[in-house]
Amino acid sequence: MKKNIGKALALYPTPVVVIGAMVNERPNWVLVAHVGIVSHDSVLVSLAKPHYTNEGIRENGRLSINLVNANMLDKADYVGSVSGHKVDKSDVFAYTMSKTGVPMIDEARLTITGKVVDIYSYQNFDNFIIQIEETFVDEAALNEEGKIDYTKVAPVLFDFPNYEYLSLGGVLGQCLSFKDKRKSDS
Repeated sequence: MKKNIGKALALYPTPVVVIGAMVNERPNWVLVAHVGIVSHDSVLVSLAKPHYTNEGIRENGRLSINLVNANMLDKADYVGSVSGHKVDKSDVFAYTMSKTGVPMIDEARLTITGKVVDIYSYQNFDNFIIQIEETFVDEAALNEEGKIDYTKVAPVLFDFPNYEYLSLGGVLGQCLSFKDKRKSDS
C-alpha cells in the first residue's frame, strides 16, 4: 500500500552540476541540482534569485554546465555552500575558457556550453532556458560508437529530500522502443 506523504518534490535524484559563468570579469561557480531537459537542444537551469552567478548569466547570456563526478565532489559542494557575493570562487577549479567566453571545468568529464534564450522568473527562482552550443566529453568516457557512456562519466546525483549525494548504478537494459525506432527511421 502506498502512503500519501503530501505535496513533495519527488522527482529526485537529479544530476549534480556546477554552473560556470563570468561575473564581473572573473569565473564564478555554483553547485546546482535543479536542471532539466526542455527539448532535444535546450536545457533548463533553475537558480535561486539571490545567487551571485545569476548576475553574470544575465549580463553575458552564456554559461557552462559541468557534470560533477566523485573526484570533484568536495570542490563542487564547497562552491555550493559559499556565496560569490562574499568569496572569490574563481580559483576553486582549473578551467579552460570556451570560444564563447565561458569557463569550463577541466576535471569535469562532460561540459555543455550554451546561450540563454529565455528567462522565466517564478517565485524565488530565475529559470534560464539554455540552448546547447557545444558539448565536451572526455574521450575516455565515449563508447565505441563515439557516444557518451554515462557509466564512465559517472555523474553524481543529488537526493534533495534527504540532502544526499548518490552514485549512478549500472545499465539495466536497452530501451528497445527507441532503439528500434531509430533503425526504422534510417
